[in-house]
Amino acid sequence: MSAPVENWSHVFAGRRYAVLGLGVNGLPAAQALVAMGASVIAWDDNEARRGAAAAVGITIGRPSDASKLDGLILSPGIPHALPVPHPEAAAVMARGVPIFTDAELLFRAVRDSGSSARFVGITGTNGKSTTTALLAHILADAGIEVAAGGNLGPAALALPRLGDDGVYVLEMSSYMLERIVNMRFSAGAMLNLTPDHLDRHGNMAGYEAAKSRLFVGQEAGDVAVFGIDDAATAAMATRFEDGKRRIVRISGCQRADIFARGRKLVDHSGVIADLDAAAALPGTHNAQNAAAAAALALALGVPREVIGRAMVSFPGLPHRQRVVASVAGVTFIDDSKATNADSAARALDCHERLVWIAGGIGKDGGIAPLAPWFSRVAHAVLIGRDAPEFAATLASAGVSCEIAGTIENAVPSAFAAARRIGVDTVLLSPAAASFDQFTDYAARGRRFAELAARLVSMEAR
Repeated sequence: MSAPVENWSHVFAGRRYAVLGLGVNGLPAAQALVAMGASVIAWDDNEARRGAAAAVGITIGRPSDASKLDGLILSPGIPHALPVPHPEAAAVMARGVPIFTDAELLFRAVRDSGSSARFVGITGTNGKSTTTALLAHILADAGIEVAAGGNLGPAALALPRLGDDGVYVLEMSSYMLERIVNMRFSAGAMLNLTPDHLDRHGNMAGYEAAKSRLFVGQEAGDVAVFGIDDAATAAMATRFEDGKRRIVRISGCQRADIFARGRKLVDHSGVIADLDAAAALPGTHNAQNAAAAAALALALGVPREVIGRAMVSFPGLPHRQRVVASVAGVTFIDDSKATNADSAARALDCHERLVWIAGGIGKDGGIAPLAPWFSRVAHAVLIGRDAPEFAATLASAGVSCEIAGTIENAVPSAFAAARRIGVDTVLLSPAAASFDQFTDYAARGRRFAELAARLVSMEAR
């Protein structure tokens, strides 16, 4: 490690970086690099984003035109390899310039500033946002200085410098992990693996390889947490049993080092938490998330009693199985973050009978993998581009459904269906991406909540 710098604002002095992509990750990264003393040139194919960056003092230019770059920070969604590399990324790589995720540069900045704050990485196909937020909540409740971000919330480089006793909790996507070079996670969790982003990684093996990079920089004394509720993650745990790190296996439904016995979260020493008292953690999937957060917190030295207390007070994440309204005995639940079938299955599994709002841009396989839960769907109201495809799947299984097209039509239709059938739950869990009709899943969830609130006002008249 280089000698510590005296001031966080000079940690990258004398270095020159290019930033490609100026969205929710790239622009904060560019601003943070400038604030840390680096020379930065940035580009986005979108003219409006270039203008917004220039307005806050970022130098705009193509990375391929820049000389003597120390690295290219590529926004996670921009490919450097598969399916087709972005031309700017390809041009810069051809000159031998390394490509980084901004999380790697945060790690370097923290170490170069002299801080030995620990880094925790959390990944998996599903559950990583909840687990990241839950662990950060537990650490804060324990009085530990904590900063959380990455794929969830603030861009990694936008996080503050923490002291030696601080902990960074980073949600790490496969897009970020495939660009890890020398980053070390003192503790990391791999929750689960189901097919996702295969266009980016080529196949399931490529996806697993990207995810497994979470653990490659670990050293003796570090901790690796693995879910065992799917075969791929359980097998990965075995592959990493090389004596370099301590392996902790966790589960939401079967015996492991930390697991849920019914709704009690337990380990070899007894009960850690009563999940029945944790309203924001329903279902076996959240039991696994809780087990992962508990394993990581214990590895970081948090007392057991603090972990149990913090799980009860955890408020949950926006757009992840959050109750947003109750109207005439019907509860509206926003699970807009369920952008694939596997994630939607976790929400459907929490309800015996419901009206389901789904649709958008479906992933490979659509909603066919959800067939085991179709018996719980009293009626489905479908939105978005792939509503006809979803309707065909449901109709072939004998599930009552209608195509509403938009969320504005879907919410009152779902409410009417729930009252007509006598069901007390309307669940938005789209099993699809939102980009056909919304800027992101959060905008979709907010609109759902607004429309549900409008029903509340109408019923109150």
